[in-house]
Amino acid sequence: MSKNNKGKIYLIPTPLSETHTDVLPESALKIVRELKYFIVEKAKTARRFLKAYQTNIAFDDMVLFEINKRTLPEEIPRFLDPAAEGQSIGILSEAGCPGIADPGTEVVRLAHKRGLEVIPLGGASSIVMALMASGLNGQQFAFSAYLPVKSGERIRQLKSLEQRSKQFKQTQIFMETPYRNNALLQDAGKALSPHLHFCIASDITGPDQLIKTKTIAQWKKQGWPDLHKKPTIFLMGN
Repeated sequence: MSKNNKGKIYLIPTPLSETHTDVLPESALKIVRELKYFIVEKAKTARRFLKAYQTNIAFDDMVLFEINKRTLPEEIPRFLDPAAEGQSIGILSEAGCPGIADPGTEVVRLAHKRGLEVIPLGGASSIVMALMASGLNGQQFAFSAYLPVKSGERIRQLKSLEQRSKQFKQTQIFMETPYRNNALLQDAGKALSPHLHFCIASDITGPDQLIKTKTIAQWKKQGWPDLHKKPTIFLMGN
C-alpha cells in the first residue's frame, strides 16, 4: 500500500524472446512479485511471464485487466480503480516496454490525469537495443511505429522518412507486423536510395538474432533476408 493512500503504476518490461527471460533486475522483481493487479495485452502471455518469476501472490487471487483492440474505451478507466484504494498496479506489454508502440499508453495518460505516480522499471526495449547496435545516429532519431499497409502508401512513407533523415540528419526507426516484413523489404528496395544505410534488427535476444546495417545497394546485391513472422525493427540513416 502506498504511503499517500494511492497505489502506484509500475511499467514492467517483458522479454523480447522466450529464450531470454532475465530482463528484470532483482529490485524490479521484488516489486512485481508483490503485485496483485495487472493491466495486460493478453492474460495468457502475462500469466506465463508472472509464473516464470514466482510471484508471491497466488494466481487465483490475481486480477488481470486486458487492454487490446477488443477493449472498449469506456472500460479502461475502471482498470485504475484499485489504485484509488491504495493497490499498486503493474502494466505489462506483450514484449518489451509498456507505453512504446503499445496500448498501455492510454492507461498511463489516464494515470497522470488521476494524479497517480507512474514508475518505469528498467528492462529490454527492442527499439533502443536496435538503435544501440545499428551504428546509426543515436543523437537524433525518430520512431514512426507501423507504416501503411498498402504498398503504394508504404512506398510514399518510406520516401518521406528518407527525406526526413537527410533533412534533419536523423535516424528513422519503424516496425512492421511480422508477417508483412518481407513485403516491406521489397518496397524499401524500390523506394529508397542505393546509398542509404538500412539496418535490420530481427529477433533481438532470440536464437535467430540478426542485426546488420548495409546500404540499400548492398542489401539488394546480397539479397534480403527472410523475415517472415520474425519480430523486427528497421532503421535508416545516412
